[in-house]
Amino acid sequence: MSGRLDIIVFGATGYTGKEAVLKMVTLAKEKALTWGIAGRNSSKLQSVLKEVSDKTGADLSSVKTFIADVKDDDSLRDMTKNASALVNCCGPYRFYGEQVIKACIATKTHHVDVSGEPQFMEKMQLKYHKDAEESGVYVISACGFDSLVCEIGILHMMDSFKGQLNSIETYLESEYKGKRQQKGASIHYGTWESAIHSLVHANELRPLREQLYPKRLPNFTPKLKPRPIMHKNPVVNKWCLPFPGSDRSIALRTQRHFYDYDKKRPIQVQTYVAFKSFLHTVTVAFVGVIFGLMTKTSFTRSLLLNHPKLFSCGMVSHEGPPEDERAQVEFSMTFLGEGWSQVNTVPEEEHTQPPAKKMITKVSGMDPGYGFTCTALILSAVTVLKEANKMPGKGGVFPAGAAFANTSLMADLQSHGLKMEVLSSE
Repeated sequence: MSGRLDIIVFGATGYTGKEAVLKMVTLAKEKALTWGIAGRNSSKLQSVLKEVSDKTGADLSSVKTFIADVKDDDSLRDMTKNASALVNCCGPYRFYGEQVIKACIATKTHHVDVSGEPQFMEKMQLKYHKDAEESGVYVISACGFDSLVCEIGILHMMDSFKGQLNSIETYLESEYKGKRQQKGASIHYGTWESAIHSLVHANELRPLREQLYPKRLPNFTPKLKPRPIMHKNPVVNKWCLPFPGSDRSIALRTQRHFYDYDKKRPIQVQTYVAFKSFLHTVTVAFVGVIFGLMTKTSFTRSLLLNHPKLFSCGMVSHEGPPEDERAQVEFSMTFLGEGWSQVNTVPEEEHTQPPAKKMITKVSGMDPGYGFTCTALILSAVTVLKEANKMPGKGGVFPAGAAFANTSLMADLQSHGLKMEVLSSE
């Protein structure tokens, strides 16, 4: 788009936004990108540039800044018209995302973000898919750790399986590898706030999905049933709980897209998180139950929102995790796939035999919540800019797996620290 910057990072003065600016310094040079940053306060934007410049040694004096406020639609359009793609780091997206997406569609600007809020994402697809398609722009959420790792991992297994997958189970693990004891928080307040509001409004999902997908899927068998709430998986050899994030809901949207548009049998997905010990698992389950109960009333919600460190046992803070500790956190996600060697060309055609082919794959990396997230976010924007011709349709609101399935994003992520392995196939 002539006269525009390639990318503007919006919300650049926030915790995630600052990390995205830091990643932009390296990636803009590597990918030959023009870029700028945006937020509500000019002096804070300049402070971010100075902080990042001091840290990297890069001369950022030519980086353009834009003033934009989610409460001012004109300012949003004035910002988005200067970018071919907007990297939106301003959450919670339930409150601040829709205005930005509307501005992007109005000015024909692609939009990527790191939302992990299913209600927001599905509402945006329902309301704006057609408008985005007509405008020729792509709107893609959850382009960070939550939930691009899961989406890319499933695409990797689909490519590697050489048959027809019936089901995939995912197991997320993380471990602090630092030599010193981890002292700081591991989650920023913004993530905590988004999780609270997602739980509060979970009842919105069913009516949204009924409108988004009025025609039900056929009854594919065998059904992948959820495992017991607490179970020990022999493959990862750890105690596990259902994963409370958005991975499963996004993966199922992608699979629905493959069924509706590519006539592929949709893969059933269940997602779990694994812990070192039984005691750790029980503790997390207990805290999760208390957290869920406290989201039920306005008084207890205010306690959660006003005292995050107390009610998260020190895991959440407004300052976010220290950078040196973040860099020592290793994550992995193990994928257990089952299916058949032969592929039925008609997706509704049932196999005559139970699934006999199995595969185990793994995706791993470092600094999941912020370092990897911001690298993935920016690479997602770059992919939209450079490979829109490999993406579905001519624009629209898509989950990441559907959007990037035929692009080079998987390979790009691997060249930037994401490791992908096939552990076994039988």
